[in-house]
Amino acid sequence: MAKIDPADAAELLGNLTLLAAAASKAVLDCRAGCSVRIKADGSPVTSADEAAEAVIRGGLTRLAPGMPIVSEEASAQRHPAAGDIYFLVDPLDGTREFIAGRDEYTVNIALMSERQPTLGVIAAPALGVLWRGIVGRGADRLTLFEAGVSEPEPIQTRYRPAGELIVMVSRSHLDEATQRYLDDFPFTRSIACGSSIKFCRLAEGLADHYPRLGPTHDWDVAAGHAVLVAAGGSVVGWDDEAIAYGTPELAIPGFFAWGGPVPKIPLKS
Repeated sequence: MAKIDPADAAELLGNLTLLAAAASKAVLDCRAGCSVRIKADGSPVTSADEAAEAVIRGGLTRLAPGMPIVSEEASAQRHPAAGDIYFLVDPLDGTREFIAGRDEYTVNIALMSERQPTLGVIAAPALGVLWRGIVGRGADRLTLFEAGVSEPEPIQTRYRPAGELIVMVSRSHLDEATQRYLDDFPFTRSIACGSSIKFCRLAEGLADHYPRLGPTHDWDVAAGHAVLVAAGGSVVGWDDEAIAYGTPELAIPGFFAWGGPVPKIPLKS
């Protein structure tokens, strides 16, 4: 299976769901006695990251032999070509939350085509929840059990009530640029949360906006991007343009996620 048509990805989505569930179990099994080291870029990596990486990489190789895999823990090994259909993986998003003993960390798998996410799976091992979606075909949520997963429950973004805007913000990476944006933005309340769960809260209609004005990487965004768009939301970069995935640095300078179309809400002066 050297190439996969994203428009015919339902079977793949089911297989990736089971793979994310298996990786979630590997993460949970590492909670006791987890080792931590600091990478060259200064970010932490744990034995749980590495265990989930091994499960996902092995599973993807069996599911789609020859399909390129780009992941956080092996990003230097493979850079996607312009025409590639490839998997983009963050085996443990929210490593700092995991180390701190919080539950807000996820396993992220995305399928990329034409440099955009077309399918996403996000599992939250400690919460026992999995979100997934195919762009243009809808999104759903499942419960993770030790023996498998539940039947899917469809999810969608909410219609925002007049005068109300609930904003998701990062618990560990709330940078100065994003804070200045929030200071000048009219919103009702903000909710701090770790990892790509922020995208999922928008996708299931529990919040309206998630801005990230600081730099991040492709693997931090792609799966959440796919789930949110599949649920009826939108994710854009600066000037409301499409996010540029697959750059040489695999870096994204910032983005704006919305639980619906990009609104025209004026900022306070």
